[in-house]
Amino acid sequence: MTLSLQRRLRASASTGLRILALPVALLAGCATSVPTAPSTSSTPTPAVAAASAPATAASAVVLDTAPVPVAAASAPDVDPDAASAAPVAVDPLRPEVRMALDDRAARIDLWSRVRGGFTIPDLDSDAVHDWERWYSTRPDYVQRMTERGSRYLFHIIEEIERRGMPTELALLPFIESAFNPQAMSTAKASGMWQFIPSTGRDFELKQNLFRDDRRDVLASTRAALDYLQKLYGMFNDWQLALAAYNWGEGNVQRAIARNQRLGLPTNYASLKMPAETQLYVPKLQAVKNIVAHPQDFGLSLPILWNHPYFLAVPIERDIDVALAVQLAGLGLDEFQTLNPQMNKPVILAAGTPQILLPYDNANQFVRLLPKHRGPLATWTAWVAPRTMRTAEAAREIGMPEPQLREVNRIPPRMLVKAGSTLLVPRAESRVADVSLHIADNAMMALAPDAPPLQKHTLKAGRRDSVASIARRYRVSPAQVAEWNDVGASATFKPGQTILVYTAAHVSSGKHAKRAAASGPRATPKGSRAPTSKAGSTKPAAARQSAKRR
Repeated sequence: MTLSLQRRLRASASTGLRILALPVALLAGCATSVPTAPSTSSTPTPAVAAASAPATAASAVVLDTAPVPVAAASAPDVDPDAASAAPVAVDPLRPEVRMALDDRAARIDLWSRVRGGFTIPDLDSDAVHDWERWYSTRPDYVQRMTERGSRYLFHIIEEIERRGMPTELALLPFIESAFNPQAMSTAKASGMWQFIPSTGRDFELKQNLFRDDRRDVLASTRAALDYLQKLYGMFNDWQLALAAYNWGEGNVQRAIARNQRLGLPTNYASLKMPAETQLYVPKLQAVKNIVAHPQDFGLSLPILWNHPYFLAVPIERDIDVALAVQLAGLGLDEFQTLNPQMNKPVILAAGTPQILLPYDNANQFVRLLPKHRGPLATWTAWVAPRTMRTAEAAREIGMPEPQLREVNRIPPRMLVKAGSTLLVPRAESRVADVSLHIADNAMMALAPDAPPLQKHTLKAGRRDSVASIARRYRVSPAQVAEWNDVGASATFKPGQTILVYTAAHVSSGKHAKRAAASGPRATPKGSRAPTSKAGSTKPAAARQSAKRR
């Protein structure tokens, strides 16, 4: 194939997506036809693709580009005598079909495939017309959004058609994130399909120190379509399923039950819902109408051909992001836009078994990787065996403390708790690749580096308040309020049990006598108030007690 996919798409402004993963078939090749996608297993496909520049106000998640311990600015060092075996890539939905970018089927307009699968009943309302006007008066925004989305639409349409779902659902990321896989909402929803952390975990999207699969385009698409299928199974109505995707299935069920009690209709337009949910389907309908007839709104859509935009190449050993970028021959910024789930400057093969690259870059990567001399990764993971100060951890690892804190973003005066995973340079004693358990579950917990705390249990006097207890023990009202699960201006009832935690040396002298006069019942001297949550002023036991109440 003499003309690269990347060159074709830039020349024609067309951008279709088909993510190719798993090492089975030849990276390049031709086929005479593109058959219907066969049925595959339900195993999630852990690969990712990303948009280029974000076009929304949503904050972007930035790759942690910590300095690499070894210089890597020059061209990759390759071994000309290395074995010719190289990683290969394959289409997860059509593993037996080789690519055919020159095939006639690949020249079909992808938008026609999108339009041909519209099956959700149309909604005609003032809200729909309002959103049509909003989009039609912002052609630059629509252009950015559709060009960014065009990178992923091929894969999404393939997956939707394989499942027999309405193709309107392929337009949902226009509403959720403007097709920005790095989008982050104020509610901590992340990625192209905007999963909050808990729902992401429900649908097997890993979120840890090294990666966030909510930003993984393949994984998040699989999870989003799984969720939408589940919701349709609950409501047997796509408009209600979409409302539940936005508002939550429990809320929609309660809204339906309310209307049933009142003898009212239970369709989408009749339910009492928050304004955002009331406008959710009208907004999608407006985008659907624009895609169906862009000329009616004075808009034009970028040309999309019916073929992949990216390839995924397998990663079988841990490898530095900097080295992967060099071997692929593309810039770091572009790599980050294609692989937005990466959180650290090293790719862990156990957790991220492939990366996405444009066609030419994928070919170069698989050609040069087996010829590379020297280590693939200069970073690895280290698990703290006990709670320790950063200086102690740095000595044990063998790296400067400032570098350890910078690379791992550890604030000053914080302890690294036992079991925390830190990013550290590889050494002779740390040459093995990171295990699957760490790659999937890495976490870091910090605690303030403060003197041990002593617990005081006392009975409130007639005039005791949060403020008076705080003054008595020289702590802040906010701390007293948090320890006792009350407001900062609260007054305690006489005889009410009060918890206070102080540094051991504060619990002596006249303050201790004053506390004794109020009837404290102190715990054994030297007992500590554990902190299981970094940055929290409320000890673990107090938090659990409050939660039980």
